[in-house]
Amino acid sequence: MSTSTALLTDHYELTMLAAALRDGTADRPCVFEVFARRLPEGRRYGVVAGTGRVLDAIESFRFGEAELELLRRTAVVDDATLEWLAAYEFTGDVDGYPEGELYFPGSPILSVRAPFGVGVVLETLVLSILNHDSAIASAAARMVGAANGRRMIEMGSRRTHEEAATASARAAYLAGFTATSNLEAARRFGIPTTGTCAHAFTLLHDDEESAFRGQVEALGVGTTLLVDTYDITKGIDTAIAVAGPGLGGVRIDSGDLGVLARQARDQLDSLGAKDTRIVVSGDLDEYSIAALRAEPVDAYGVGTSLVTGSGAPTAGMVYKLVDVDGRPVAKRSSHKESRGGRKSALRRHKDTGTALEEIVFPVDDRPEAAEHDRELPVPLVRGGRRVEGLDTLAQSRERLRAALVSVPWEGLKLSRGEPAIPTTFR
Repeated sequence: MSTSTALLTDHYELTMLAAALRDGTADRPCVFEVFARRLPEGRRYGVVAGTGRVLDAIESFRFGEAELELLRRTAVVDDATLEWLAAYEFTGDVDGYPEGELYFPGSPILSVRAPFGVGVVLETLVLSILNHDSAIASAAARMVGAANGRRMIEMGSRRTHEEAATASARAAYLAGFTATSNLEAARRFGIPTTGTCAHAFTLLHDDEESAFRGQVEALGVGTTLLVDTYDITKGIDTAIAVAGPGLGGVRIDSGDLGVLARQARDQLDSLGAKDTRIVVSGDLDEYSIAALRAEPVDAYGVGTSLVTGSGAPTAGMVYKLVDVDGRPVAKRSSHKESRGGRKSALRRHKDTGTALEEIVFPVDDRPEAAEHDRELPVPLVRGGRRVEGLDTLAQSRERLRAALVSVPWEGLKLSRGEPAIPTTFR
């Protein structure tokens, strides 16, 4: 199976290329910009995620014989375009917000500088990654904030496409989740994994005690036992009887989680299992997590709502041509406007570190920087080669943590409202 990313694109990217090659415009120097016109409904900030995956995908954007044969057989493009694609290699420059950075409406999240033909074919690939990963990371960051420091486990693999599952695990980890259930995410991205047993394991056995005993013998007393297959109260009694008061944790996957967590804590304490953790799961999102903040919950397992962006499965980003031959160009159609020209941005802060506004400006007209201003885009690719020393996933996690500390308190609320800080266009 080919590892090329070249066909993870739309048909019209290549027909545009073919037409531009024919009329001689494919070599014109251009700037393409990725931005979101608005945040998803109810969101106060967005989180940039997927940039590392975009850079990997650009490196793999090559037309080998298998890709060219499909295009030839289906007559997507003519022979001249096929010849051009056979030699395709991205040779341009890319700047962008580093992963883990916040973004707001109009933020120039990614800037691609290349000849038209070289840059236009990347549109679909770039957007498919950034729109998915940023949506997941933005939802995950809200969940992490609602959890207020408690452990967060991503467990949504069975609720999405298998490739989206690994990307979601990565985005969630970037946003502050502690671990994932997805083993492929561990292999690709080094993310810690966790997991014990499902209800099926309990149902396999003749009784709950046999199931718990088998799990403890295999995994040790530090394991987490799922206690709600039958009766939770009896399940907890059985769990402690089998594992003793040193049991690592119990998991509750259904019912009124707040009430059940309180009851479970009282019961565990009465049985001497004061250090046994309580893990809850089952259709959780940021709102239900926030509602459980006062309850004795030690960790949350989140699945469906995370991998679907908790109601916002795409970040709504677009990839627009903003400059041709050094001349700003802009789309003017109603509700789909763009601002012409290559842009950069800086974020202005108070002396205390609280963010005040996002200033977007033409790259050749940088505003005078104040002491606490921070320019946001960084070089990512130069001459087709990835810049060395870019942030690791762990560093991106820390970047987001620091960025969220700078958000005004109002902007961290889960309630609807304006973006956490305004965007000013120069």
